[in-house]
Order: sequence, then structure tokens, then C-alpha cells
Amino acid sequence: MEEAIRDTIAAKRDGRALSDAEIASWVDGVTNGGIPDYQSAALLMAIVCRGMARAETVALTEALMRSGRVLDWTGLGRPTVDKHSTGGVGDKVSLALAPWVAACGAVVPMIAGRGLGHTGGTLDKLEAIPGFRTRLSAADFEAQVRKVGLAIAGQGEDLAPADGKLYALRDVTGTVESVPLIVASILSKKAASGASGVVFDVKCGAGAFMRSREEAAALARELVSVFTGMGRKAVALVTAMDEPLGMVVGNANETAEAFALLHRNAPADLTELTLALAVRMLVLCGVARERHEAEARLERALETGEAIRRAERMIQAQRGDPRAVTDPKRLPRAEVESPVLARRSGWVAGIDARRIGDLVVAMGGGRARQEDRVDPAVGVRLLLRRGDPVKEGEPLALVQAHRDAPEWVEAVRAAYRFTDEAAPPVPIVLEEISA
Repeated sequence: MEEAIRDTIAAKRDGRALSDAEIASWVDGVTNGGIPDYQSAALLMAIVCRGMARAETVALTEALMRSGRVLDWTGLGRPTVDKHSTGGVGDKVSLALAPWVAACGAVVPMIAGRGLGHTGGTLDKLEAIPGFRTRLSAADFEAQVRKVGLAIAGQGEDLAPADGKLYALRDVTGTVESVPLIVASILSKKAASGASGVVFDVKCGAGAFMRSREEAAALARELVSVFTGMGRKAVALVTAMDEPLGMVVGNANETAEAFALLHRNAPADLTELTLALAVRMLVLCGVARERHEAEARLERALETGEAIRRAERMIQAQRGDPRAVTDPKRLPRAEVESPVLARRSGWVAGIDARRIGDLVVAMGGGRARQEDRVDPAVGVRLLLRRGDPVKEGEPLALVQAHRDAPEWVEAVRAAYRFTDEAAPPVPIVLEEISA
């Protein structure tokens, strides 16, 4: 096994396309533990440097999918649909989106991930809820989806387990930013979860893995093309991620803000993006025929409180405290809040999402190493954003930590940019890509 994988590493290092058999052997070794992490890390780095052809990406996706159980929702009687984001700073969309869409009649079997680098992960945010269980077996996942209409969980040990291992390894080896690896990771989970359609949120900008709109659009096209080629439905939105999404960054903070959306009390950008994705999901799976019908269904789910009740049912089914949906005091909170004061007057021209994300990781709100524990209580609360007027000495943000930390305050201040004139608004949805 070691000699074979050594040859595979060398082949990819030298730029040769890997065969289906070589890829399948690697994934088998990752699944059964026969290949050590350092060799997988070397192959991941070779893929980052040399890339993969479309056929290799398809082979990797299918091998990762087949590494565990593949769920089948035939006979469910309701359409299935899912969403995936490529990750951004402050991206807590899934926590509100999944129950909101499920409240409209769709079934949402969502396999989510943990933080990668400077971005937070959906599972990390959910684990800020006391008692919430993100690890479900495939059987438990299936049973909950059939009963509640949705579940948000990790792959578990029997659903795309090889991807789960490689996903964690990529986070700590600098091998996240690779289109073939991103595509294979995302699609193997989505295919294994059995969703018939997926809406992709592909982010671009300073806080995203894809810095330019062109890179994000290329990834979006690849995701849509590969997934539709596997016989599933897909659509992608390219969205802006130069600034953090919403007004808070940090796991407990973001969980509370996501649930605030279901109470109609979320920031405008978070609400706009979540609604855009929800509309596409309902149309893609056939619950709604067109956009206006989807919007009406979503409005009704908020008006009746069904979206809130669906979120509470999901949390209770996964052993969390459902009161967190309406009472943010149930979530962890850091005891020290340090204000970040403006040193000049003017207008906020922007906030560097990457700097904020890196800071929260440094504070313990993310992982620098695979084995690191995440502190859900720490984070940053933004008080002013792009386009807001500011006066010298006025608070820009609050650093929420367990100690007074002047260096963290300075890091947040450095993330802010100012101008003498009001900055024009920037659209959050930049482009839609379909089959």
C-alpha cells in the first residue's frame, strides 16, 4: 500500500493524470486507515499544485461518495433539496435556511462541515447550542429527515467518511484552495446524502477562498456541470464576500443572528442572501413553480411561526436546547467586551473579512490545528459597516473575549477602511449559473 501510494504521489507531482484505480485505491486507504495522513497530505498538495482533469474530479467524487452509505429518498413523497456554501466569514445562512425551506414543504437532508482556515463552519455554530449533536449515523440521519423534514449533521462514520477525513486534513495543511478538491468534497457529501437538487452559494472576495468573481464563477460552473452530469439538479449563485456577512462573527454570535432571521430581526444582507437561496431551492425542487410563489410560501412560513417551530424540532431531535431559537441567552457569551474606537471621522468604506476571520481563529473561535477545540463564546460584533458615517472616537465594533485584549482591538481596527465620502452599496448576489 505505501509503495503504491508513493507512486501515485510521484505521478501527480510530475503532472500525470491519475487513473480511476489509483484514485479509488487512495480513497480506500483513507477510509480504512491504511494510508497515513502524511502521505495523503503530500498527495493533496500535489493536486493543489498540478490540478486535476475533469475525469479525475469525477472519479474522486464518486470514490468519496462510495466510501460509505448512500442514502435513497425514493418513496418519501416530498422533494429533497440542499444548499452548500463554499464558506465565508460570518456565513451562518444554513442555520436559518434549512428550517425555513423545510417549513415550506421541502425535505432538507443537509450534510455540513466545520470551519476551514479563516471561515467558520456550520457544525461549529450548531455546537454552540447546549447539547446539540452534530454526529449522526446514516440511519439516525435518515430517520430524523423522514420524521422532522430536515437534519443538519456531519458525514458521520458511515456517510462519505473518506471525505470527512480529507476535509479535516485539508484545513490544517494549506490545501483548501483547489477547485477539484473543493468540487469532489462538496459533491460527494451531497450525492451521499441523497438530495435530488442542490443550490450552491459560491463566494468571492477577500473573505472567500475564491478571491475573484471569475474564479468563483468557474467553480460554480464546475459544481453545476459535474452534479447535473451525475443526474441531479443544480443551480449556483456567485455572491460577494469582501466583508463579513451580517453583523457578528463567532460561533455563538452567529447562531443567535441566524435564528434572529426567523424572527424577522436579522441584518439586511443576511436576510437578502438567505431569501435568495431559499427561493432557488423551492423552485429547483418543484415546491414552487416560480420565484413569486416561492417568496409567498417563505413569507407564510415566517408569518405563521412554522419556520421557528421547524428549527426547534430539528434542535430537539439532535438533543440540543430548542429554547436557543428564541432566547440567545441560552448560548455561550464571552464575559469581556472591548470597544474598537474610530481614530478618524468619515465613512466606512469597507471591512476586510479575511482579517476578521483570521482574528477570530486566533482568539480560539476557529482551528489553527486539526485537534484544536473551538471556543463558541468569543467573536467580534460589528457596530458600523460599509456606507455608515463615523465620528472620531465612536465605537466601530466590540471584541468579545475572556480577557481585555488590546492587540485584538487593534486587529479589528486595522480591518476597517475609511473614506471621506459615502461608499456606494455593493450587491450581494453577483451572478446566477444554471445548467
